[in-house]
Amino acid sequence: MTSQDLMIKNAHVVGPETFNGDIRIQNGRITAIGTDLPVAAGTPVYDAAGRTVLPGLVDVHVHFRDPGQTAKETIATGSKAAAHGGFTTVVAMPNVTPVPDNAADLAALLAKNKQAGVVHVHQWAPITDALRSDRLVDFEQFKKMGVLGFSNDGVGVQHAATMMAAMAGVHAAGAPLAAHIEDESLRGNGVMNAGPVADKLGLPGMSNQTESSQLARDLDLAAATGVHYHACHISTRQSVDLIRQAKAAGVHVTAEVTPHHLLLEDTDITGDDPNFKMNPPLRSHADRQAVVQGLLDGTLDMVATDHAPHTLADKGGTMRTAAFGIVGLETAFALLYTRFVRSDRMSLPELVARMSTIPAAAFNLPAGHIQIGAPADLTIMDLDTPYQIDSNTWFSKGVNSPFIGETVYGRTQATIVAGRLVYDQQKEGH
Repeated sequence: MTSQDLMIKNAHVVGPETFNGDIRIQNGRITAIGTDLPVAAGTPVYDAAGRTVLPGLVDVHVHFRDPGQTAKETIATGSKAAAHGGFTTVVAMPNVTPVPDNAADLAALLAKNKQAGVVHVHQWAPITDALRSDRLVDFEQFKKMGVLGFSNDGVGVQHAATMMAAMAGVHAAGAPLAAHIEDESLRGNGVMNAGPVADKLGLPGMSNQTESSQLARDLDLAAATGVHYHACHISTRQSVDLIRQAKAAGVHVTAEVTPHHLLLEDTDITGDDPNFKMNPPLRSHADRQAVVQGLLDGTLDMVATDHAPHTLADKGGTMRTAAFGIVGLETAFALLYTRFVRSDRMSLPELVARMSTIPAAAFNLPAGHIQIGAPADLTIMDLDTPYQIDSNTWFSKGVNSPFIGETVYGRTQATIVAGRLVYDQQKEGH
């Protein structure tokens, strides 16, 4: 990915500091911020026309399905979807085919991320061979190769001894461990949240303890090993309480929550609709209120989409047979800006912190601030014009989302990565 020079004029900048003015970009970095900055001859100019410029959004949990499942997504389509949603940095999960559990496959994937991605695509490596085994990968070698950290997302580590050994090894390698938290013996054949709605629809349910019991195990092991433990897609009130207690006790834990768990609950499922099937499932009203409060008070550090594209065939049929997961990169910011910022639940700088500054800081990624010397990874948003979520405008191959048709605010006008305009609404037309 080459960098270039660019001048952004007439911007309203929230990054996290707020000001109005211009941003000069040279060799992919911000070199000046001010008003009425002079433009060097030959430098391209982007007139923001008073629109809002944010630090590029950061998503530490995406599925790009490449290699092996490219009918669902590719690094190229997934990263273009990220740019369309305002993201400049993403971290891809390793549940692809083949799982990159050896140096050759991992090296090929890291190279493809760099070659095919229009945004910065970082990589989680697996914790164990083939994800479902108890054989640990070479943490030291993989970290030196450039992975962000380690995760068996999609299935989770079922055996406590394996998880404790993994945490010790990942900590020794100086990396974080991101956990898909799910006790499969408790999940059974559940396809949605256990409770009255599942009973009414005649569908098998997953209890809150499917998540929270394994989280309690992991937090105890994280305290013992000292690893940076990252809890993926938290969905229950018990889990929020456990993370709050662990943080108070000094455990090195960070946690993410998805837009869909912040905005939807099981009562929104009125029929057998696979677009509402995700793992963890949409929980109760009390659970949703708990994760919202957890995000607002900082117990849950950040938003991550868990972007999970599927083919129409895989997402078709019924809740019992369809694949778990929904897409999220192209809707996340607009949904949260509309529901939280415009309703005064959260300020725009707070949303920027949870979608950019905080995840970048948590994982030592060079992102999250608009300041002199910082990488020129920026997003320009129109926050004032309503529009309807339309999957026909998406770059992702996946169209599996329950949010299609909603009216929102917060349309990406441009996304800039290392000074390059990688998405421009004026040119793309959507």
